[in-house]
Amino acid sequence: MTTLAIVIVSWNVRELLRRCLRAVDASLAGSGISYQVLVVDNASADGTPAMLRAEFPAVRLIEPGENLGFAGGNNLALRAIIENRADRAHSQFVLLLNPDTEPLGDAIPRLVRELEARPDLVAVGPQLRYPDGAVQPSRRRFPRRLTFFWESTPLERLWPANPWARHYRCADAPDSAPQPVEWLVGAALLVRAEAVAQAGLLDERFFMYSEELEWQYRLQMADCSSQLAASRAALSPLTAQRSPNPSKIWYIPDAVVIHHEGKSSEQAIASRYLNFNRSRLLLARMWYGWRFAALLRRFLRLGFAYELAVETLKLGLRHRPELRRRRIAVYREVLGEL
Repeated sequence: MTTLAIVIVSWNVRELLRRCLRAVDASLAGSGISYQVLVVDNASADGTPAMLRAEFPAVRLIEPGENLGFAGGNNLALRAIIENRADRAHSQFVLLLNPDTEPLGDAIPRLVRELEARPDLVAVGPQLRYPDGAVQPSRRRFPRRLTFFWESTPLERLWPANPWARHYRCADAPDSAPQPVEWLVGAALLVRAEAVAQAGLLDERFFMYSEELEWQYRLQMADCSSQLAASRAALSPLTAQRSPNPSKIWYIPDAVVIHHEGKSSEQAIASRYLNFNRSRLLLARMWYGWRFAALLRRFLRLGFAYELAVETLKLGLRHRPELRRRRIAVYREVLGEL
């Protein structure tokens, strides 16, 4: 029998988590797949643990007592699965799933069957959609040096169709066809448990963001070379530029998952900006070295200084003053911490 462990890391999204768990049960009903659900609650203050105990007694609740972030929370569950013989026997595949997702129809069994039928792959992921049904971009290539400057920065707003961001987001390939990708957004990612044991857990230096990027690189490279799996230090800037060929991760668009994006991180906007950019800097240092990361840090600070100046000007013109004050406070905090 096919066995599956579903790992969900949650923080203050009780209602969305309830919907997610109901959707998971509905997706797997009648599939013949034996599954367990592990929820790591990162010290929620909204009654999430009580809801789980009352409504989902079969869910295995893990409470670390603090917010471990995405990587730390997932690792807590993954470590239990890998190190515990009984859990490992019940976990041929592992699905990392965000609590603000809802698998539609047979999305989860579809992913499991794909990975089951393709022993050459280490992971697969679905098509993500916004709640209105629009496709949410989730396919990615590994970032080049210029990607760090042109993706999710003020420069991208000035030139949205720049080639580095388009290449990074696989904009040159249709999102309606199954295809190999270098990595997938981690809101819903099905991984072969054997690959996790070989490549290692997520890097907890990434509190949030970029952790699934770096991890999926290691999952593929470890599958290609046991030497890379043996030592994380082997991930030098040179090796980081070499993608596994062929790719061992595939995008499966006929498996569809609704993603209510950012419902946890939007509760702390300044922390979201800080975590995103700190993770970007860490990845830049790991893959391209200290000098490149130092240059990127100066650029990111310049970008936030620009945003602060724009908001200050708009506040002076009395344009939506309450919004401007909130944004100014956020940008000042980020500049002070970055």
